[in-house]
Amino acid sequence: MRGRQTYAESVTTPTASSAEPGNRRILLVEDEQTIADVVRDYLLQAGFQVDMAGDGFTALQLAAVRQPDLVILDRMLPGLDGVEVCRRLRQTMSVPVIMVTALGTEDDRILGLEMGADDYVTKPFSPRELVLRVKSVLRRSVKEFTPEPPVEAAGLELDPASRTVTHRGVALALTVREFDLLAFLMRRPNQVFSREELIKAVWGWDFGDLSTVTVHVRRLREKIEANPTKPELLKTVWGVGYRFDSGAGKAAEQPAGGERGHGGQ
Repeated sequence: MRGRQTYAESVTTPTASSAEPGNRRILLVEDEQTIADVVRDYLLQAGFQVDMAGDGFTALQLAAVRQPDLVILDRMLPGLDGVEVCRRLRQTMSVPVIMVTALGTEDDRILGLEMGADDYVTKPFSPRELVLRVKSVLRRSVKEFTPEPPVEAAGLELDPASRTVTHRGVALALTVREFDLLAFLMRRPNQVFSREELIKAVWGWDFGDLSTVTVHVRRLREKIEANPTKPELLKTVWGVGYRFDSGAGKAAEQPAGGERGHGGQ
């Protein structure tokens, strides 16, 4: 039985300097007090600062005030559920979000990703694994001292130092994983990568739900393509995977009908 809690808590640790990649603030949104306490303790041991909320409305208020570096967000919450909280966060900030869900269906995971989650973990989970996921996402979102040089192609300008992308001069709002996926493909134009290769290179997973890649490709297309249903930049190579085609304007090389019903999405 879920303990429907409403609370807010902030905890810091004197060993915060040991965190990777640095002293970062995590907003933990979980209404089951036992789970929240265990995850909080693991995060503190890893050197993170932790803010805690037990419902969706409190989570949004804390996020606005505390400006966390990452949000761990339970899917099922009182007040506002996690999907709606994620959607509202995306309207106001670009903070990375890891969704935690007890619902193991693919549709539920895809819904969270489509609302802007950068990663997800399914209950029951290992707190150690969750901390590793947090560190992985943060390492990709924190600016590096010696970032790769900017890259330009097909009207897109991507700057790793500021983690910004503009399309024909207009700034794009990308999540951490969307940015990483686009950067990876733009630096390797016209090369085809399978979903397995992308999930390993961009997410750092040796295995995982390949629909994660499909959803992020779809979201990227909605932001960079003139017509997402007939992509000219982020192409599907049927039965293989995806490639970034810097030669925009060429005739589409994939058959009509989108990606539905094909294993090479």
